Amino acid sequence: MLQNLFDSHGHYDDPRFDEDRHELLLSMKDHGIVRLMNIGNNTTANDAGIELAKQYDFIYCTTGIHPDQSLEIYNQHSLAYLDVLAEQSRFEKCQAIGEIGLDYYYDDNAPRDIQKVIFEQQLALAKDLNLPVVIHSRDAAQDTVDLLKKYQPKGIVHCFSGSVDMAKEVVKLGMYVGFTGVITFKNARRAIEAASVVPLERLLIETDCPYMAPEPFRGKRCDSTMVERMAMKLAEIKGIDAQEMANITCENAFTVYNMER
Repeated sequence: MLQNLFDSHGHYDDPRFDEDRHELLLSMKDHGIVRLMNIGNNTTANDAGIELAKQYDFIYCTTGIHPDQSLEIYNQHSLAYLDVLAEQSRFEKCQAIGEIGLDYYYDDNAPRDIQKVIFEQQLALAKDLNLPVVIHSRDAAQDTVDLLKKYQPKGIVHCFSGSVDMAKEVVKLGMYVGFTGVITFKNARRAIEAASVVPLERLLIETDCPYMAPEPFRGKRCDSTMVERMAMKLAEIKGIDAQEMANITCENAFTVYNMER
């Protein structure tokens, strides 16, 4: 079993953990997990993440509005949500603004121009607060890269699903790149090719739990005890020892999230 694992992206406020959340989280240290980052995606989830971070010493959190919430926020015709995010970010264990970004995959998502408005507002907020960002980008590579170039944040492109060229672009912009259980799938050629060009010092492992369970758990509820599978696969891709990969990605997560040991 690997040690020194940092799951850089999970959602333990999700209802799928309601029945066994406490017992599961208490088991994390026995599975080599040293830190978990609970990622916000709406104001309610952000508050729930803060409560988890208060309850468990190894959990930290972020605050942000996911692109699938963009239309609802836009239709409020108010910037008050930014004040809420700023207030949430003042919590001592809140480490980033996220997850924020663009998702063009579903036709019924918010119109692209509205998604970009909400994304830009949060990028500007992160810059004002001097916080890194956690980026969600799905089928929106060019617009994502263009806005990263415009605002030049520090942070992470999580659950990376882009091309080799996009991976090179975001690394050149100073971003870190997170890989989920997708890299363990049989049809993961695109993700594996992208991971192969990301330097070791910019790699992160994440579960995105309860989603994206790796093989051989695909289709089941994901949790952070599975994150070592990502470390093992990335180690195989990079030709290094799996524990070394765990150590590297752990240090990278501490660095990008500006955390002390």
